[in-house]
Amino acid sequence: MSKRLTKATALSTVAMSLSAGTRPPASSSSAPKIEVGEVQVNSDIKLRHMVYLPAHPKGTVLFLHGFPETMYAWKPIAESLSSDYAVHAFDWPGYGQSSRPEADRFSYAPKDYAHVLEDYIRTSGIDSSRLVIYATDIGALPALLAALEQPNIAREIIVGDFAPFNRPQYMYESLQGLKSKPSSDAVHAAMNKNRDEILANTFFRGMPAEEHYGLSQEFRDDMAKGWGSEFTSADAFYHYYSYFTRDQDYFEANMAKLKVPVKVVWGERDIYINKEMGVEYANRNGVKLTILRNVGHYPHLQAPKQTVDDVRAAFSAGGTPERD
Repeated sequence: MSKRLTKATALSTVAMSLSAGTRPPASSSSAPKIEVGEVQVNSDIKLRHMVYLPAHPKGTVLFLHGFPETMYAWKPIAESLSSDYAVHAFDWPGYGQSSRPEADRFSYAPKDYAHVLEDYIRTSGIDSSRLVIYATDIGALPALLAALEQPNIAREIIVGDFAPFNRPQYMYESLQGLKSKPSSDAVHAAMNKNRDEILANTFFRGMPAEEHYGLSQEFRDDMAKGWGSEFTSADAFYHYYSYFTRDQDYFEANMAKLKVPVKVVWGERDIYINKEMGVEYANRNGVKLTILRNVGHYPHLQAPKQTVDDVRAAFSAGGTPERD
């Protein structure tokens, strides 16, 4: 088994809110230990991760980011939760400062991301019985695929604003184009050409200016730096989508086998993945669906307090064993 690397640096304990005026309230208990470092999860993949460790965690939450984000998307939420819970987040391969193996060694498919998630939980020594996974966008389908392989991977999974099924009619036009050639090649090239525009506007597209929310400069700079390598975040996204339909079809055919409790959260105004995708998933699987009014594709950035509340509710449901 791969050993966890000790290369780590301290994060600032001062919160940087991603949402101006909507920072989640912090608890007054003693400050947790905070680390940013790297962990080798298998022979090809080294993940950058951040971990918040309070003295007496009531459980663990693992946050999985979407496109074009990095783990810093979760920093304010992590700081709010970390007085009570151990908090983990990592950069997916191809994003932030995690590994970027060539596509002939690692496919970047949702199924391969699912294996990375399983490897991370195992390598980090996380107790799955006390784990809540919160996954959005490209992170959500891998979380559910991993749960099919490992029925006890977590006590609950919260997913939202993603595409569990092959329903192009519910997807933004450029995302539809990524699902098959030759349109996928054109979209891929355009994304790499327009990196700066994507990073500046993806989070606010379709919103009036008065509804834009704040993003910390730390987060913005981290996304830009992560996209600056020879193998870009757009390249990883392109390869993910080249396998997307295959893995969506597999999930749809097997989703009835899921054992882990799932909750769905969706932004009412998500222009990238229409909320009807979430409605279909929730109705067919009999799971709870929360539609967030006046919220877009990135609820954790636009309405972080809601994310904090959802995580706390997941731990409260049925009680969570605490340890000294």
